[in-house]
Amino acid sequence: MITRRYGQMHVGIYDSNAAVGKAAAGDLARILERAIAEQGEAAIIVATGNSQLSLMEALRGETGIAWDRVTIFHMDEYLGMPEEHPASFRRYIREKLAGPVGARHFFGIQGDADDIEAEVERYCRLLEEHRPVACVLGIGENGHLAFNDPPADFATSVTMQVVTLAESARRQQVGEGHFASRADVPVQAVTLTIPALLAPPHVLGVVPEARKAQAVKQALEGPVTPACPASLLRTRPNVRLYLDRESASLLAGLF
Repeated sequence: MITRRYGQMHVGIYDSNAAVGKAAAGDLARILERAIAEQGEAAIIVATGNSQLSLMEALRGETGIAWDRVTIFHMDEYLGMPEEHPASFRRYIREKLAGPVGARHFFGIQGDADDIEAEVERYCRLLEEHRPVACVLGIGENGHLAFNDPPADFATSVTMQVVTLAESARRQQVGEGHFASRADVPVQAVTLTIPALLAPPHVLGVVPEARKAQAVKQALEGPVTPACPASLLRTRPNVRLYLDRESASLLAGLF
Protein backbone atom coordinates (compact mmCIF):
# COMPACT_ATOMS: atom_id res chain seq x y z
CA MET A 1 0.00 0.00 0.00
CA ILE A 2 1.11 3.54 -0.78
CA THR A 3 0.02 6.34 1.54
CA ARG A 4 -0.15 10.00 0.61
CA ARG A 5 -1.69 13.17 1.95
CA TYR A 6 -3.45 15.63 -0.34
CA GLY A 7 -4.33 18.77 1.55
CA GLN A 8 -5.86 17.57 4.82
CA MET A 9 -7.10 14.27 3.38
CA HIS A 10 -5.31 10.94 3.86
CA VAL A 11 -5.13 8.67 0.80
CA GLY A 12 -4.29 4.98 0.59
CA ILE A 13 -3.46 3.35 -2.75
CA TYR A 14 -3.95 -0.43 -2.82
CA ASP A 15 -2.91 -3.10 -5.31
CA SER A 16 -6.42 -4.10 -6.37
CA ASN A 17 -10.11 -3.28 -6.26
CA ALA A 18 -10.64 -6.16 -3.82
CA ALA A 19 -7.93 -4.78 -1.52
CA VAL A 20 -9.65 -1.39 -1.54
CA GLY A 21 -12.93 -2.95 -0.43
CA LYS A 22 -11.26 -5.02 2.28
CA ALA A 23 -9.31 -2.06 3.69
CA ALA A 24 -12.33 0.25 3.77
CA ALA A 25 -14.52 -2.45 5.31
CA GLY A 26 -11.95 -3.09 8.02
CA ASP A 27 -11.69 0.60 8.88
CA LEU A 28 -15.46 0.98 8.90
CA ALA A 29 -15.75 -2.04 11.21
CA ARG A 30 -13.42 -0.40 13.71
CA ILE A 31 -15.36 2.88 13.53
CA LEU A 32 -18.62 1.05 14.17
CA GLU A 33 -17.15 -1.04 16.97
CA ARG A 34 -16.06 2.10 18.83
CA ALA A 35 -19.38 3.87 18.26
CA ILE A 36 -21.42 0.87 19.42
CA ALA A 37 -19.22 0.45 22.50
CA GLU A 38 -19.81 4.10 23.40
CA GLN A 39 -23.45 4.55 22.38
CA GLY A 40 -24.93 1.07 22.08
CA GLU A 41 -25.78 1.61 18.40
CA ALA A 42 -24.52 3.41 15.30
CA ALA A 43 -25.67 4.65 11.90
CA ILE A 44 -23.88 4.95 8.57
CA ILE A 45 -24.53 6.41 5.12
CA VAL A 46 -23.40 4.27 2.19
CA ALA A 47 -23.08 4.73 -1.57
CA THR A 48 -24.16 2.51 -4.45
CA GLY A 49 -22.78 1.73 -7.91
CA ASN A 50 -20.37 -0.73 -9.44
CA SER A 51 -17.38 0.88 -7.72
CA GLN A 52 -18.81 -0.11 -4.33
CA LEU A 53 -19.22 -3.82 -5.08
CA SER A 54 -15.89 -4.90 -3.57
CA LEU A 55 -16.73 -2.94 -0.41
CA MET A 56 -20.17 -4.54 -0.19
CA GLU A 57 -18.65 -8.00 -0.54
CA ALA A 58 -16.07 -7.26 2.14
CA LEU A 59 -18.70 -5.88 4.51
CA ARG A 60 -20.84 -8.98 4.09
CA GLY A 61 -17.86 -11.04 5.24
CA GLU A 62 -16.84 -8.69 8.06
CA THR A 63 -17.44 -10.60 11.29
CA GLY A 64 -16.51 -7.77 13.64
CA ILE A 65 -19.62 -5.65 13.05
CA ALA A 66 -22.67 -6.01 15.30
CA TRP A 67 -25.06 -5.34 12.43
CA ASP A 68 -28.11 -5.76 14.63
CA ARG A 69 -27.09 -2.45 16.20
CA VAL A 70 -26.39 -0.61 12.93
CA THR A 71 -28.81 1.59 11.01
CA ILE A 72 -28.06 2.12 7.31
CA PHE A 73 -28.90 5.17 5.22
CA HIS A 74 -28.05 5.82 1.59
CA MET A 75 -27.44 9.07 -0.24
CA ASP A 76 -29.57 9.33 -3.37
CA GLU A 77 -32.39 7.85 -5.41
CA TYR A 78 -33.92 8.54 -8.80
CA LEU A 79 -37.08 10.60 -8.76
CA GLY A 80 -40.10 8.41 -9.51
CA MET A 81 -38.09 5.18 -9.22
CA PRO A 82 -39.92 2.24 -7.60
CA GLU A 83 -37.85 0.05 -5.31
CA GLU A 84 -38.42 -3.07 -7.42
CA HIS A 85 -36.71 -1.47 -10.45
CA PRO A 86 -33.31 -3.12 -11.11
CA ALA A 87 -31.57 0.29 -11.00
CA SER A 88 -33.14 1.41 -7.71
CA PHE A 89 -30.46 2.41 -5.23
CA ARG A 90 -32.53 1.32 -2.25
CA ARG A 91 -32.93 -2.08 -3.85
CA TYR A 92 -29.13 -2.21 -4.29
CA ILE A 93 -28.52 -1.49 -0.60
CA ARG A 94 -31.21 -3.86 0.60
CA GLU A 95 -29.95 -6.75 -1.58
CA LYS A 96 -26.20 -6.21 -1.30
CA LEU A 97 -25.85 -5.11 2.32
CA ALA A 98 -28.78 -4.45 4.64
CA GLY A 99 -30.59 -7.74 4.00
CA PRO A 100 -27.63 -10.14 3.95
CA VAL A 101 -26.00 -8.72 7.11
CA GLY A 102 -29.25 -8.32 9.06
CA ALA A 103 -28.92 -4.60 9.75
CA ARG A 104 -31.02 -3.18 12.56
CA HIS A 105 -32.71 -0.73 10.21
CA PHE A 106 -32.37 0.31 6.60
CA PHE A 107 -34.00 3.61 5.75
CA GLY A 108 -34.43 3.97 2.00
CA ILE A 109 -35.16 7.18 0.14
CA GLN A 110 -38.57 6.75 -1.47
CA GLY A 111 -37.91 8.40 -4.80
CA ASP A 112 -41.38 7.43 -5.97
CA ALA A 113 -43.19 9.07 -3.04
CA ASP A 114 -46.32 10.97 -4.06
CA ASP A 115 -45.16 13.97 -2.00
CA ILE A 116 -41.40 14.28 -2.49
CA GLU A 117 -41.17 17.32 -0.21
CA ALA A 118 -42.68 15.32 2.63
CA GLU A 119 -40.30 12.45 1.84
CA VAL A 120 -37.32 14.79 2.05
CA GLU A 121 -38.56 16.06 5.41
CA ARG A 122 -39.00 12.48 6.65
CA TYR A 123 -35.51 11.44 5.62
CA CYS A 124 -33.86 14.56 7.04
CA ARG A 125 -35.65 13.94 10.34
CA LEU A 126 -34.35 10.36 10.45
CA LEU A 127 -30.80 11.52 9.76
CA GLU A 128 -31.07 14.06 12.55
CA GLU A 129 -32.38 11.43 14.95
CA HIS A 130 -29.68 8.86 14.19
CA ARG A 131 -26.69 11.13 13.41
CA PRO A 132 -24.52 8.79 11.28
CA VAL A 133 -21.00 8.20 12.53
CA ALA A 134 -19.63 7.55 9.02
CA CYS A 135 -20.38 8.24 5.38
CA VAL A 136 -18.96 5.90 2.75
CA LEU A 137 -19.04 7.57 -0.66
CA GLY A 138 -17.66 7.25 -4.16
CA ILE A 139 -16.57 9.75 -6.79
CA GLY A 140 -18.42 9.93 -10.10
CA GLU A 141 -16.69 10.00 -13.46
CA ASN A 142 -17.50 13.72 -13.65
CA GLY A 143 -16.25 14.29 -10.10
CA HIS A 144 -19.69 14.27 -8.50
CA LEU A 145 -20.43 13.23 -4.92
CA ALA A 146 -23.75 11.38 -4.75
CA PHE A 147 -25.79 13.23 -7.39
CA ASN A 148 -24.22 16.61 -6.70
CA ASP A 149 -23.00 17.15 -10.25
CA PRO A 150 -20.73 20.03 -11.23
CA PRO A 151 -21.02 22.89 -10.57
CA ALA A 152 -21.85 21.75 -7.04
CA ASP A 153 -23.07 23.84 -4.13
CA PHE A 154 -20.47 23.61 -1.39
CA ALA A 155 -22.28 25.89 1.05
CA THR A 156 -25.97 25.02 0.93
CA SER A 157 -27.76 24.88 4.28
CA VAL A 158 -30.19 22.13 3.23
CA THR A 159 -29.62 18.42 3.85
CA MET A 160 -31.39 16.99 0.80
CA GLN A 161 -32.60 18.36 -2.50
CA VAL A 162 -34.06 17.40 -5.85
CA VAL A 163 -31.54 17.82 -8.67
CA THR A 164 -31.49 17.54 -12.45
CA LEU A 165 -28.81 15.07 -13.50
CA ALA A 166 -25.92 16.13 -15.70
CA GLU A 167 -25.68 14.33 -19.02
CA SER A 168 -22.30 12.95 -17.96
CA ALA A 169 -23.89 11.36 -14.87
CA ARG A 170 -26.63 9.80 -16.99
CA ARG A 171 -24.03 8.40 -19.40
CA GLN A 172 -22.17 6.84 -16.48
CA GLN A 173 -25.32 4.98 -15.41
CA VAL A 174 -25.64 3.52 -18.91
CA GLY A 175 -21.93 2.64 -18.95
CA GLU A 176 -22.28 0.74 -15.69
CA GLY A 177 -25.06 -1.33 -17.24
CA HIS A 178 -27.94 -0.06 -15.11
CA PHE A 179 -29.94 1.21 -18.10
CA ALA A 180 -30.11 0.20 -21.76
CA SER A 181 -29.80 3.76 -23.07
CA ARG A 182 -29.46 7.33 -21.84
CA ALA A 183 -33.13 7.91 -22.66
CA ASP A 184 -33.99 5.31 -20.02
CA VAL A 185 -32.11 7.12 -17.24
CA PRO A 186 -34.33 9.38 -15.12
CA VAL A 187 -33.71 13.09 -15.54
CA GLN A 188 -33.99 13.96 -11.85
CA ALA A 189 -32.99 12.49 -8.51
CA VAL A 190 -33.16 13.34 -4.82
CA THR A 191 -29.76 13.50 -3.11
CA LEU A 192 -28.02 14.37 0.10
CA THR A 193 -26.11 17.62 -0.35
CA ILE A 194 -22.34 17.87 -0.08
CA PRO A 195 -22.41 19.44 3.42
CA ALA A 196 -24.66 16.58 4.58
CA LEU A 197 -22.33 13.95 3.10
CA LEU A 198 -19.31 15.45 4.84
CA ALA A 199 -21.03 16.07 8.19
CA PRO A 200 -20.31 12.67 9.86
CA PRO A 201 -17.08 12.46 11.87
CA HIS A 202 -15.70 9.83 9.48
CA VAL A 203 -15.90 9.98 5.67
CA LEU A 204 -14.50 7.07 3.65
CA GLY A 205 -14.13 7.55 -0.10
CA VAL A 206 -14.05 4.20 -1.92
CA VAL A 207 -12.89 4.90 -5.49
CA PRO A 208 -11.42 1.99 -7.47
CA GLU A 209 -11.38 1.39 -11.26
CA ALA A 210 -9.57 2.99 -14.21
CA ARG A 211 -12.65 4.88 -15.37
CA LYS A 212 -12.35 7.04 -12.23
CA ALA A 213 -8.68 7.95 -12.83
CA GLN A 214 -9.30 11.32 -14.48
CA ALA A 215 -11.79 12.41 -11.82
CA VAL A 216 -9.36 11.33 -9.09
CA LYS A 217 -6.54 13.33 -10.69
CA GLN A 218 -8.72 16.44 -10.92
CA ALA A 219 -9.95 16.01 -7.36
CA LEU A 220 -6.49 15.55 -5.86
CA GLU A 221 -4.25 17.65 -8.10
CA GLY A 222 -6.53 20.27 -9.61
CA PRO A 223 -8.04 23.34 -7.96
CA VAL A 224 -10.67 23.04 -5.24
CA THR A 225 -13.68 24.05 -7.25
CA PRO A 226 -17.40 23.32 -7.66
CA ALA A 227 -16.46 22.24 -11.20
CA CYS A 228 -15.01 19.12 -9.55
CA PRO A 229 -17.16 18.48 -6.47
CA ALA A 230 -14.81 15.78 -5.14
CA SER A 231 -11.99 18.33 -4.90
CA LEU A 232 -13.58 19.55 -1.66
CA LEU A 233 -12.70 16.25 0.01
CA ARG A 234 -9.08 17.20 0.38
CA THR A 235 -9.98 20.21 2.54
CA ARG A 236 -11.37 17.91 5.27
CA PRO A 237 -9.25 16.06 7.85
CA ASN A 238 -12.08 13.60 8.53
CA VAL A 239 -11.85 12.11 5.01
CA ARG A 240 -9.82 9.07 3.97
CA LEU A 241 -9.71 8.06 0.31
CA TYR A 242 -9.18 4.46 -0.83
CA LEU A 243 -7.82 4.05 -4.37
CA ASP A 244 -6.50 1.12 -6.37
CA ARG A 245 -3.57 1.30 -8.78
CA GLU A 246 -5.95 1.89 -11.69
CA SER A 247 -7.87 4.80 -10.21
CA ALA A 248 -4.58 6.34 -9.00
CA SER A 249 -2.77 5.74 -12.31
CA LEU A 250 -2.77 9.39 -13.44
CA LEU A 251 -1.52 10.87 -10.15
CA ALA A 252 1.94 12.41 -10.36
CA GLY A 253 4.94 10.66 -8.88
CA LEU A 254 3.33 7.38 -7.84
CA PHE A 255 4.16 4.76 -10.47
